[in-house]
Amino acid sequence: MSTASASKWPKVLPALTPAQQQRSDEFMKLWHEVLPRRFGLVERFNHQFPVRNSPPGFTTTLEIGAGLGEHLEYERLTPEQESNYHCNEYRENMAAEIRRRHPRVQTVVGDCQQHLGFADGFFDRVIAVHVLEHLPNLPAAIREAHRLLNPERGRFLVVIPTEGSPAYSLARRISAQRVWNRRFGGGYEEFYQREHINLPHEILEELDPYFTITARSFFPLGVPWVFCNLCIGLSLVPRPARRPGAGP
Repeated sequence: MSTASASKWPKVLPALTPAQQQRSDEFMKLWHEVLPRRFGLVERFNHQFPVRNSPPGFTTTLEIGAGLGEHLEYERLTPEQESNYHCNEYRENMAAEIRRRHPRVQTVVGDCQQHLGFADGFFDRVIAVHVLEHLPNLPAAIREAHRLLNPERGRFLVVIPTEGSPAYSLARRISAQRVWNRRFGGGYEEFYQREHINLPHEILEELDPYFTITARSFFPLGVPWVFCNLCIGLSLVPRPARRPGAGP
C-alpha cells in the first residue's frame, strides 16, 4: 500500500448518538429482512456468485459481515462443511438471529478489521457479500482475510456495490431510502453517508497487493462497466505472503 493510500486509512467517521446507533442497528436488520423478499434478482446474484466460484472440495468457510445468515440459504453444505462454517457479524442483534436460524454453524460477534482468533491459512473460503464498502479500515480487513486463507487452495469471494455510479444511486433512492423513510420519516443521509464509504476503485486498489482476480461478474448487464451496473462479483486467490522486510 502506498504512503498516499495509507494516509486515508482508517477513514474517520463522526460519532453516533445513542439514538442514531439504535436506528442504524434497527435499519440494518430490517434491510436484511426486506432485501430478499422485494429485490430477489439482486439478492440471487449476491449469493450465487460465491457459491458458483467456490473451490472444489472446500471444508472451512469464514463469512465476514454475515448479516442474518442469508447467504447460508444458497449453500448446499455437507455436515462437515456446515460444522466448519463460521459466521462473523459485528452487530449482536443480527448475530442472535443467525444463531436462531442456523444453529449448526459457528457464529461469532467481532470486527473483521481486527485480528480474528484463527490460525494462519485456516480457511478454504472467505466470503464477503456487500461488506468491504462499509469498512473504515478496509486494508486491515483485507490483510486479515489474506492471513486466514489457505495459500494454496483458498478463495476470497467478494460482492460489492457499484457505489457512486448513476445506476446504483438511482437504485438506492427507490429501494433502501424508501424503506428507511417509511420507518423513520426521513433523514436517510445519517445512515447512508457513513455506510457505503468505499468506492469500487478504492476496494480494488487495496485488494491488488494481496490477491489476484481469477473471475469477475457484473450485474445486471454483464458488461465490465461500473456506471451501468449495480454489483460486481470477484473471485480472488491469495498472492504469496510478503517476507518481513521485503519492499512493496
